[in-house]
Amino acid sequence: MARLILLNKPYGVLSQFTGGQEGAEDTLAHLVDVPDVYPAGRLDKDSEGLLLLTDDGRLQSRIAEPRYKMAKTYLVQVEGEASDEALERLANGVELKDGLTAPARARRIDPPPVWDREPPVRYRKTVPDSWIALEITEGRNRQVRRMTAAVGLPTLRLIRWRIGEWSVDGIAPGTYREIQV
Repeated sequence: MARLILLNKPYGVLSQFTGGQEGAEDTLAHLVDVPDVYPAGRLDKDSEGLLLLTDDGRLQSRIAEPRYKMAKTYLVQVEGEASDEALERLANGVELKDGLTAPARARRIDPPPVWDREPPVRYRKTVPDSWIALEITEGRNRQVRRMTAAVGLPTLRLIRWRIGEWSVDGIAPGTYREIQV
């Protein structure tokens, strides 16, 4: 049986166990005290939410390798109103510097009942923001941020909510749940 850790990675934490700032709590080492598990994929330091860790190389590959096209769902707070046109562009694929993205599922959502972020997202009275749920099957570097920017909706907050069948629902930031798979 493989071990699988479902971690709610907080904002500001690197998706690695070493290499952070000396004495700082900005790596996974201060959150997960489970030997011989490694991240299956990455989340940027500025992103938060579900990060899967496992001790099984085949499972890690199935989760992280683009050829398996495992769906990943993100809750994204964007600057501006998410128009039907912008959502359609996201759904059809967006041209980025490294090529056209695969089609995605994109929909406008009400602000989700998620935890507060520290530091909080900047608030501007004159610029509205909105939330979208975006499901992708690729995993390019900073892909969601680049996709939303390409359709005129810069990302303010990015939470990975789901990878395949696994979700961060019910897991507090900085904590994890271990399951056997």
